Amino acid sequence: MRSRGLRRLLWAPGELGLVRAYVSGDMHIEGDIFALLDLPDVIERIAHHQVIGLSSRQRLAAAVTAARIGAVGPPPRPPAEEIRRHRGRLHSISLDAQSVSHHYDVGNEFHRLILGPSMAYSCAYWAQETGPGYGLDEAQRDKCELVCTKLGLRPGMRLLDVGCGWGSLAIHAATQHGVSVVGVTVSQEQATLARERVEVAGLGDLVEIRLQDYRDVHDGPFDAISSVGMSEHVGGTQLRAYSQTLMDLLRPGGRLLNHAIASVRPLPPTSKDQPGFIDRYIFPDGEVLTLSTTLDALEQVGLEVRDVEALREHYALTLRAWVNNLRDSWQEAQQLVPPSRARTWLLYLAASALAFEHGNLTIHQVVAVRQGEHGASNLPLTREQWLTTAP
Repeated sequence: MRSRGLRRLLWAPGELGLVRAYVSGDMHIEGDIFALLDLPDVIERIAHHQVIGLSSRQRLAAAVTAARIGAVGPPPRPPAEEIRRHRGRLHSISLDAQSVSHHYDVGNEFHRLILGPSMAYSCAYWAQETGPGYGLDEAQRDKCELVCTKLGLRPGMRLLDVGCGWGSLAIHAATQHGVSVVGVTVSQEQATLARERVEVAGLGDLVEIRLQDYRDVHDGPFDAISSVGMSEHVGGTQLRAYSQTLMDLLRPGGRLLNHAIASVRPLPPTSKDQPGFIDRYIFPDGEVLTLSTTLDALEQVGLEVRDVEALREHYALTLRAWVNNLRDSWQEAQQLVPPSRARTWLLYLAASALAFEHGNLTIHQVVAVRQGEHGASNLPLTREQWLTTAP
């Protein structure tokens, strides 16, 4: 570790100092990054600024040594990847667009290195054991099919894909189920590539990709709505309004699938003055809520929750696959983005994988319906029928 890295730890002990030292290149990690991050006791002690087993004389000696090697001095500037707080009303359309752009608009080729050919940036569905012939791309295909099956898509239907990313689900729904799709994203780079992929697939008559906030969609109703990996950007204060907007865009009898990361238990509120790693470097203004919070918001606006499926282990496998892709293309990644950005993503993906493996985070697919006349749900009587046959 460089002396500047030690200064970062002195000025920001705990998680923030470690992140700044690693992202800036002032600290290097040799060996397996998972092995380092999977030390909860050590990390917890550092996070609580604990100095264990040092007498007053030893602490004085440590301070003298720090001064001798140049670790004492003014605080180094934070890495460029650390987000300066955007100005504006929290979760306004303009501020959300800035926050999304910070995370997604870092170069489509960089994302391709991590995500692979599927370009699907959400939890895959590992329907089989990994092995020859079945890996990340196949699991992402199976995730798209699972979403389409739960929504009961069939030819002639109209689907709204909220937060459509690079168009993977929209393309799958159109090619495999014959539906007409409107995909919306507030990421310029996502919209550009998604439109190119739609054109290459020859689906211009079925798929429309818009650079548009979901709150500006006014051409409903839709037969079904998918929201995959998007509602984490909505925020707790806006979750009910988000649910109401999607409800209003559904036809009676239509289905909504909300696929979102959730906390296993309520997380302590993050101070705006002292945000953590994810808020500073990855998802500004993003919020991970409990499943019960999401269900409550859906039900408050009149949607009927019909199915909930947890996919926690599936996301751990997905994140491990993304880490492997990034490490396998490490040199190329650092040519596409600054090395500090590549280190930020490696740290984020590896830490997230462990969070899902340890059960600190989870993820759910929730299916809700807007009841039709006399409370009709348009669903078969059993889940087995629902997941194997079209309505």
